Amino acid sequence: MADYAARRTTMVDTQVRPADVTSFPVIEAMLTVPREAFVPDDLREAAYVGENIDLGGGRVVLEPRSLAKMLDALDISPDDMVLDVGAGLGYSSAVIARLAEAVVALEEDPGMAAEAERLLGEHGADNVAVVTGALAGGAPRHGPYDVIVIEGGVGALPPALEDQLKEGGRIGAIFMEGTLGTCRIGHRIDGRLSWRFAFNAGAPVLPGFERPRVFAL
Repeated sequence: MADYAARRTTMVDTQVRPADVTSFPVIEAMLTVPREAFVPDDLREAAYVGENIDLGGGRVVLEPRSLAKMLDALDISPDDMVLDVGAGLGYSSAVIARLAEAVVALEEDPGMAAEAERLLGEHGADNVAVVTGALAGGAPRHGPYDVIVIEGGVGALPPALEDQLKEGGRIGAIFMEGTLGTCRIGHRIDGRLSWRFAFNAGAPVLPGFERPRVFAL
């Protein structure tokens, strides 16, 4: 039987810590949440490799390094309300649940959302509410949010999400330019988002987050 606890420790020691992730709560959450439980059964053996895990439908579990570095940069505190966009089967939400006061896990695929709800309940993430709906629309009923985390690539940020971020809030997203991407952290200051570069990363662009096409005559 696979020793997943040992693999989790190796993941943190070889992928997370060397990536300059210094937040103890993030490291502890990555050491604690069983990543293998939140991927399809046939991908369990790949749960701890250093790459995105394909869930189908353009959805991935972000590689451990990318998720950890994004959460480290977002500096989530125990009184924060967090929106996790594109939650898939719930792994990222389970990790964030250990950092924040409450998490809204948004997933538009009904099958994935139902499975996420089951898995999060099974693993004691009782401060997570799973919401099924279009990712680009966010979850306004539960907002505004202190932090928004986007679990996939972004061509352009949907305005609805920006509107659901509190003044002084933070948002993390991987902006894709072709096959290359950069994770940026946005701060809402005086009603506007100010972005800064965090690190290089890549992920498939989420549905509804595509860059608008510009037609030239």
